[in-house]
Amino acid sequence: MTVTALHPATPAATVPSAAPEAPQPTIVYSPAPAGAAADLPRVFQVIHGVMKDVMPIGKDQKNTQQNYSFRGVDDAMSAMAGPMRAHGCFIAPEVVEIHQRPRGEGKSTHTNLKMLYRIFGPAGDCIAVTLPGEAMDTGDKSTNKAMSAALKYMLFQVFMIPVDARSVDDSDQDARPPAEHRAERQQNQQRRQQQRQQNHQQRNQRQQQNGQQEQQPRRSNRAEPGPWEQQAPQQGNTLSPQARQLLTSAQAAESPEAFAKVRARAEREGATAEFLARLDSIDAEKRRAAQMPQQQAPAGPAPHSMSDAFAAEGAMGAAPADDGYRTGPDAAEQAAAEAESLLRVAASKANLPTLDRDFEMAFGLPIAQARADQLDMFRERIEAAAGGAQ
Repeated sequence: MTVTALHPATPAATVPSAAPEAPQPTIVYSPAPAGAAADLPRVFQVIHGVMKDVMPIGKDQKNTQQNYSFRGVDDAMSAMAGPMRAHGCFIAPEVVEIHQRPRGEGKSTHTNLKMLYRIFGPAGDCIAVTLPGEAMDTGDKSTNKAMSAALKYMLFQVFMIPVDARSVDDSDQDARPPAEHRAERQQNQQRRQQQRQQNHQQRNQRQQQNGQQEQQPRRSNRAEPGPWEQQAPQQGNTLSPQARQLLTSAQAAESPEAFAKVRARAEREGATAEFLARLDSIDAEKRRAAQMPQQQAPAGPAPHSMSDAFAAEGAMGAAPADDGYRTGPDAAEQAAAEAESLLRVAASKANLPTLDRDFEMAFGLPIAQARADQLDMFRERIEAAAGGAQ
């Protein structure tokens, strides 16, 4: 038996592992093109000059929903515009990557992107800076918001924009910022101050309007304004028909009980204190006249005159005074005539064509022969029925 020795196993060749891929640089410098003037400053010098001239940016904007202050991208762009123009610097943005997905059951869009900013100097050389941006919006502005966020932080981080006045030391500045940039800074501050003042004025106006609405008297539910809801009459205007009829009824009252009914009606209709005082003065005058002996009664006009009722000026206005005095029967006829006028107006509003027949069936006499209190009573029935039907 022949035994053949086996060759020792050849160890497998070891394949060297690939070196890990070096991370891609996020900042790349591109030299100036051939033929560029040698005396033109390169982009590094330009960035340094812009950093010296840029002014601080404070948290001047306010988020009212989440209640915090912030620095907006418009503030950064306004602060950088002047120094960049002065040093011949500009920026060319480019969207390198963008990813979007819906959030919140499709109600919002979440956007992630990568922005490439090439910062050029007057010689044509540039620095390429890559920054991410992220934003979410319920409309179609998530991409714009993400680009704005990336631009803002690129400006702050590359140019080291001061965030307040304490971060700028006088020893770090060789010269005062250009007048153009100072003017832009001042205009921006004035614009923000004016906007704050306008917001404050609008807020005060809304508060005043709300206060005036709360102070306005509440009107009744009637379709037509009552005699006490009318505007204050001017000098020389006559009283409203309801007020004149009440004064006439008070003058024609033949007893304190009849006057008490007239006054109670005025209170129900919301008469003012001045008007009730006028009614009380009529009652007091009638009581004094009733207590005066017949032989001591002064010759001349009767004490129950319509001119006494309309002479004074009150909250309800003043009626022209009469030259002559009316007797008791004349006042009663006047009261009945005005009560009939108000009754027919109420019947017309209530669409009651059978007014005369209904009144005669209720009181047993025609409207022309009725007293003022009977006419007022039937008018109140019509108004009550019309109000209940609404």
